[in-house]
Amino acid sequence: MKHLTRFSIVISALLMTTAVAEARMYRYTDENGQLVISNTVPQEASKRGYDILNSKGRVIDSVAPAPTPEEIAAREAEEKREEAERLQLEHDQALLKRYSHPDEAVRAMHRKIRELESLNQLKRGNISVIVNQLNSEEDRAADMERAGREVPASTLERIRRLEDQVRDIEQEIASQNSDIRSLRDEFEADIKRLESLTGEERTLPLELPEEPQ
Repeated sequence: MKHLTRFSIVISALLMTTAVAEARMYRYTDENGQLVISNTVPQEASKRGYDILNSKGRVIDSVAPAPTPEEIAAREAEEKREEAERLQLEHDQALLKRYSHPDEAVRAMHRKIRELESLNQLKRGNISVIVNQLNSEEDRAADMERAGREVPASTLERIRRLEDQVRDIEQEIASQNSDIRSLRDEFEADIKRLESLTGEERTLPLELPEEPQ
């Protein structure tokens, strides 16, 4: 008996659900701008949005129109603008934590550039040492050739290896010079931003002052 009662309840619920589903109607605007009420919504009409009506013709839900390409582009542009503003705020807060005045950023830039230029100077010194070794090996090879002797493969290999070392260090110096330029550009942008944020102008020159002899 209990099983029959439970079964009856399930059947009744299914029938009610079906009746509600069948009772639903849809109101939409067709391609001619005419208002249509139907039990289905064409795909093209659904893109324009529609209302869901109950059996009494009352709106119980609405589906918004699909956004146009212009609306999508505007929304994406707004999201990018908001993200840029958020990143700028984070950058400004970090900047003000590091420096209270634009001159502090100028001094920090000078220190960093001096460090990188000192490293380059050491590399140039290494090149000078290697070039001296290379000249000695090339002179020795030239003497052998003038004497009609064959230059040993080991000597040619040393010359090639020394040439490679000079070329590698020169590339490192060029890369570091590029880093210095990028560093200067970033610092100068930060200094200008600090002037705007603090209302204070820098008093120190951007160019690296010469160190006292």
